[in-house]
Amino acid sequence: MKFSEGDKVEFIYLGELKQGVVTEIRASNFDISYQVKVEFMGTLWVTERDLVAPAPVLKVPQFVADYIEDAKKGVYNTLADAFNCHTKNWDVASWLQNFDDLDGLDYDKAYKNQELFARAWLDGYEVEKEPLYYVRLPLSTWNDDAAELEVINMYVLLNIQSDETTFTGSIINKNKKWKTKLTEAEIKGMPGGDIYWQFAVPVEELGVG
Repeated sequence: MKFSEGDKVEFIYLGELKQGVVTEIRASNFDISYQVKVEFMGTLWVTERDLVAPAPVLKVPQFVADYIEDAKKGVYNTLADAFNCHTKNWDVASWLQNFDDLDGLDYDKAYKNQELFARAWLDGYEVEKEPLYYVRLPLSTWNDDAAELEVINMYVLLNIQSDETTFTGSIINKNKKWKTKLTEAEIKGMPGGDIYWQFAVPVEELGVG
């Protein structure tokens, strides 16, 4: 059995490609049939041999999506022109060539990004969810009771309205004007952001907040 209930599938119906979701399965000695719910059409029974899994939706970073959208609206709106982005958008050029890899250029990754860019331009895309980080700063402070230095963690807080920054000892923040979960661009955009980036910890890694 190739599919399960809830799977998204594609099939040809009256010469057109249709997409739907499997809602029921019936098996016989000769074949397996799937009831597929199709938007605006209701449900249809389709044999297994006529169904295929839809291609996965391509996902690109937000800044790449913004560049593709702007490029397609511009005068030079061909794929070839879009690849010539070194004088137009350095972030996209760096992503295509993998210039920002601190461990050295990874040509396989660069080639994959270039192929992904071309396919996204031609076939469409979704914006991938940008990873979030805490900036955790270990600070030494004097403990009078223990009569010794101890290390405590402080976290950078960013004001989403004024871009002002401050520090907090709690990773959990309930003030909607301030946030501790930050994108790479937000961290690097702060004064001294390149230093802060060295202390960035993925939100999933801490598993709090």
